[in-house]
Amino acid sequence: MSGKAPLAGIKVVDQTQALAGPYTTMILGDLGADVIKIEKPGIGDNSRQWAPPYIGDQSCYYLAVNRNKRGIALNIRDDRGREFLRNLVADADVFLTNLRTTEALQRHGIDYETLSALNPRLVYTSISGYGRRGPRAGQPGYDLVSQAESGTVALTGDVDGAPMRFPTPIADMTCGLFSVIGILAALRTRDQGGAGQFIDMSLQEGQMTWLANLAGEYFAEGADPPRRGNRHPQVVPYEAVQASDGDWFMLGVASDNVWDAFCRQVDREDLAADERFITNADRIANYDALLPIVRDIIRGKTCDDWLTELRAVGVPCGRINTVAEALGDPHVIERGFIVELEHPALGLIKSLATPIHLADTPLVYRRHPPRLGEHSNEVATELGYSPADIAQLRADGILA
Repeated sequence: MSGKAPLAGIKVVDQTQALAGPYTTMILGDLGADVIKIEKPGIGDNSRQWAPPYIGDQSCYYLAVNRNKRGIALNIRDDRGREFLRNLVADADVFLTNLRTTEALQRHGIDYETLSALNPRLVYTSISGYGRRGPRAGQPGYDLVSQAESGTVALTGDVDGAPMRFPTPIADMTCGLFSVIGILAALRTRDQGGAGQFIDMSLQEGQMTWLANLAGEYFAEGADPPRRGNRHPQVVPYEAVQASDGDWFMLGVASDNVWDAFCRQVDREDLAADERFITNADRIANYDALLPIVRDIIRGKTCDDWLTELRAVGVPCGRINTVAEALGDPHVIERGFIVELEHPALGLIKSLATPIHLADTPLVYRRHPPRLGEHSNEVATELGYSPADIAQLRADGILA
């Protein structure tokens, strides 16, 4: 084990707030980058106000996506604040912003053309609702709206129920994940002899990637896929079933071999030989005949009994856990997925790890989510500002 973090030595300037951008930079920080988070003096990241619940006086939302960063509070509406930011970016590797319009970026002097001229090696990442080009560029965008416009809300929920959003900010998080991929690719290109470049990310496109096989279904058939609830459009049986004790679990029979194993385990080899159910295509065509049989079989034993028996013969299945059950899973805990960090004001705080397990250069969870302006003096000193300079910037409300 080398012990050196994968992105050690990479400097990231994060001028984003809410979720997509901060989620991106948290992952970069987990990978070892030095992330410097810029917030508005006296206000901070919007997510600091997305509460309750709180831990102490801090929003749980903010705490969930801002570890492994240093935080400064900087007023970029002032010329001296913009100069400070340019000094910060001059030797940075990555800059991220989610200011909505190109005009706002130009007004603050942090548009791509300005910063890339200052630092040609800069990987500049813009995160917005609809991207920087196209008819809707510059319009405000939020996770909820992106979920709706992507087609996924129309497909989610009970078959005869109302449209349903995903309960977590999946559009923000997906955009964040693709932003990380883009940044790593741009750094790779730059370090192979290229220059920095502009990365244009949109919440809408990130969320639309979840259509995946459903988009394929539309391209093939030219019709909107229907809402199917827990039923899978291309695999049967592959959905929620209820055991004798009332508990639900997911049954995932995703191949003909697994179907044969399932039928043997439940002592219904006749089903495997039934010409209506031999192949997955047969089972899809005869779904209405098959699923009542499967459900009746599952109602014959408890959930725990089924999980034990089916897993023993290689049939994928899993209990439908509550959040508490999922986070308390001994397997999850053993793999270190719950991160614990000591916060100077709040004590021990927990968050979810980044699920990347690198054998030789493991991720390190080293910094608590910063308090507003916690590292302003430290970062200013590194940039060469004297104590008197820092005091004046503070007195004038430029730095906090």
